[in-house]
Amino acid sequence: MSEVLVVMCTFPDEATARQIGAALVEKQVAACVNVVPGLRSIYRWEGKVCDEAEVLVVIKTTPAAYLALEATLMEAHPYDTPEIISLPVVRGAEAYLRWVAAECR
Repeated sequence: MSEVLVVMCTFPDEATARQIGAALVEKQVAACVNVVPGLRSIYRWEGKVCDEAEVLVVIKTTPAAYLALEATLMEAHPYDTPEIISLPVVRGAEAYLRWVAAECR
């Protein structure tokens, strides 16, 4: 079975999420990027509780491409401290997992 990671990242708006998502796919550090608008985030930042609209991006990549993906996100992301969380895929359709691995260079 091919190793695949799901990476989650939030953005302030859909346009930024789509632009950066497209760059990740173009650079072949992500096979697929899902842009999910309508997210509400409640968090504490610099001592203040915030409640803001955000856009969630769900990224499929490989462990080998992860560091380049993270570097691209850190460079392009508008937040000072973006949420970048990687989760391993334990199971999945083998054909899909192979496709993800083939798309990430």
